[in-house]
Amino acid sequence: MADKTRERLLSEVADLHAVPTGAFNIRENGETAMRNTTANIDIVTKKEQNGIDIHIKSGTKNESVHIPVVISKSGIDETVYNDFYIGDDCDVVIVAGCGIHNSGEYDSKHNGLHRFYVGKNSKVKYVEKHYGEGDGNGKRIMNPGTEVYIDENSSVEMEMVQIKGVDSTERKTTAKLKAGAKLIVRERLMTHGSQVAISDYVSELDGDGSAVDIVSRSVAKDNSYQKFDSKIIGNCACNGHTECDAIIMDNARVVAVPALEANSIDAMLVHEAAIGKIAGEQLTKLMSLGLTESEAEEQIIGGFLK
Repeated sequence: MADKTRERLLSEVADLHAVPTGAFNIRENGETAMRNTTANIDIVTKKEQNGIDIHIKSGTKNESVHIPVVISKSGIDETVYNDFYIGDDCDVVIVAGCGIHNSGEYDSKHNGLHRFYVGKNSKVKYVEKHYGEGDGNGKRIMNPGTEVYIDENSSVEMEMVQIKGVDSTERKTTAKLKAGAKLIVRERLMTHGSQVAISDYVSELDGDGSAVDIVSRSVAKDNSYQKFDSKIIGNCACNGHTECDAIIMDNARVVAVPALEANSIDAMLVHEAAIGKIAGEQLTKLMSLGLTESEAEEQIIGGFLK
């Protein structure tokens, strides 16, 4: 892969402009390109599956691990399994993401399953960004799967971002929370052309005092299609909230399917969904300041997806 292409993709999906400090594993065109471990974070290649195990020792704080994937060859089709074992009393940041540059005639596809096993009293921030580019006929396809198992009194914050260049994606995320556990998900998504994006979240609240808050903000342009499914299952005294807020433009289609299942009288669950076009008064106000209609739309969309 040309150095400039690699650097651009790593910048887009992992905010990397140089070799990162701390633990990292950079995957390039189906193979491990670079890796580093630390005293507290170990990365081991799986023996029976394509992927890695990341072990984070109990008590690890203020450390990070980067595991981005970059693809530049047309026709790559891979599935990767990454497991994170996070000990008790940790405070760490995990940065993933996939960038595909496809200028060929064959589809390039990356499927990944990330499983998180979070110990007690830990705090994890997880960032996953998807980005696609290239002027070939081959598609850029990403299908991420995520499983999260959160032990007592731990919290996981997940930032899921896909703004540009991905032709097809199907994101499946499941979570199981024990007592006092918290999960926050913030999804930002934009589709254009004939792109398809499906997000499917299922959260099970199994311990008293557990809570989940899932919010998706999206923009659908041109002839693209989006579907947002989010189901919260409350099995105890818990709190759950899921929300979809989408801007629809041109001939795009957006479907929102929030679902709540309360199996306890003490489960407090809420869902919200709103889909609509950009308000005319917003455009008028910005255009009165000298912006063109196109510039005003981009300004509104940029603010909405922040």
